[in-house]
Amino acid sequence: MSEISVFSDCPATGIGSMPGGDAREAAKTVAGSFGDGGGMPYLAELPARGPGADMIGRTIGLLSELYGHVEPSGWRISDRPGRDTRRARSWLGEDLDALEEFTQGYEGPLKVQAVGPWTLAAALERRGGEAFLGDPGACRDLADSLAEGLRGHLAEVRRRMPGAHLVLQLDEPSLTAVLRGRVRTASGYRTYRAVDRQVVEATLREVLAAAGEAATLVHTCAPEVPFALLRRAGADGISFDLSLLTEREEEAVGEAVEGGTRMFFGVVPGTDPASGRLSDPGGSVMGVRTLWRRLGLNPGTLTESVTVTPSCGLAGASPAYARAALAHCARAARSLADNPE
Repeated sequence: MSEISVFSDCPATGIGSMPGGDAREAAKTVAGSFGDGGGMPYLAELPARGPGADMIGRTIGLLSELYGHVEPSGWRISDRPGRDTRRARSWLGEDLDALEEFTQGYEGPLKVQAVGPWTLAAALERRGGEAFLGDPGACRDLADSLAEGLRGHLAEVRRRMPGAHLVLQLDEPSLTAVLRGRVRTASGYRTYRAVDRQVVEATLREVLAAAGEAATLVHTCAPEVPFALLRRAGADGISFDLSLLTEREEEAVGEAVEGGTRMFFGVVPGTDPASGRLSDPGGSVMGVRTLWRRLGLNPGTLTESVTVTPSCGLAGASPAYARAALAHCARAARSLADNPE
């Protein structure tokens, strides 16, 4: 199945993280929300379990021949797999077991997430305590290890869920900071030099290519999404918080849509709203319709180009709200399809 046909079956999905620490409950919620054609199920992440279940630790557990351990300052590279790496791998196995249980016989799009090479390089410390980001050679080695680890991970998911059509999501919330030289050093008194855009693009292209024939997307919940760079790097879709989009960036979105890139619009709050209630589904996607009109795009292309998501992960939400938010995304997507204008 091609990337285009895979995305045509995913009007809605989640970002990745879920509240709590019960893998079976999270997998049941995700499969129940999206497994009936209402969207794209995904391998849930449960960072509340602690180090190794967090975004960075989970991805360190995927690396090939690189290991990490937890220091007070965060994750640091290790010579061998210790307790923290083993814990990360164990929790990933538990999550895969749960998803496999609740997707028996499933045939359709299925998303897995990992931290992208630049956010990982900004977060993972070398032995001296400084980030990988400060050493170009170390960044290359890290990207190679990540690409190899992702190939193995995707092969394992395919073995467990042979009917699924996989989608790889790279989470890159630090990407803009890397490009603009805003990532602070360990001391906090200075920042790392901005990485050349061509280097950033080439590295992303290498890691995305690890997906093979699977569709790919890049997610960021930070402002100033580099849409053109992500498209050139080979991302089939781009996932972002619509509320952070500025008028200056709208043209790049229009160009991406016309170029066939799928837009994953984050329009549903990622944490419980102060009012305690979500807006009606049609209201949640009103901003998408307005953007389409402003860009002069054909409303009939909305379902071909748009997937509805929460604005970011749901780890900070209550379990009840997380369930409601995912169901709301599916209903909002149906509203967009039924009333594109």
